Amino acid sequence: MSYGDLLSEDELRALEEIMRVPSAPPSVLLVDDDEVARDALADELVAQGIPCITAESGEQALALLVTRPTIGLLITELHMQCGSGLELVRQVRQSAQPSLPVIIISGDADVQDAIEAMHMRVVDFLLKPVDTSRLVNLARNELGTPPAPKAPPARVRPRPEKPKAKAKVVTLKSA
Repeated sequence: MSYGDLLSEDELRALEEIMRVPSAPPSVLLVDDDEVARDALADELVAQGIPCITAESGEQALALLVTRPTIGLLITELHMQCGSGLELVRQVRQSAQPSLPVIIISGDADVQDAIEAMHMRVVDFLLKPVDTSRLVNLARNELGTPPAPKAPPARVRPRPEKPKAKAKVVTLKSA
């Protein structure tokens, strides 16, 4: 039995309106088992106005992908103690979100890793230390978020004019 059997069209529209969940802005899911690196990148993304959720493992990331529908970008470390970023990408590609954009970061990748990642349709493969401005631009592009507003220019006060030296001609008389 559908609701259409019990409710009028107006009642159906009203019900849909009430049940509509306000859409939250898309966020980044950042996965890295190195807490310091994870927090530093997350802090930079948030400082640039990009919502960020963090996970310390692929398993935790997969659970978050199921419960957080606003995740619009996955950024993952390639090599983690409890799993591989490439394995995480494989699992995401076989999940309910196979087209989720992915960026891989690594401090110790080889060419084969990069090639394998590109075959899995990752957006980019960044080496550590990560160029944060590039990462932020990639995240903005994938999430479709506009650049953060630039800070208003600092108020520039004109310099007070220095008093101009008055030239005084002094005539010396010889005696």
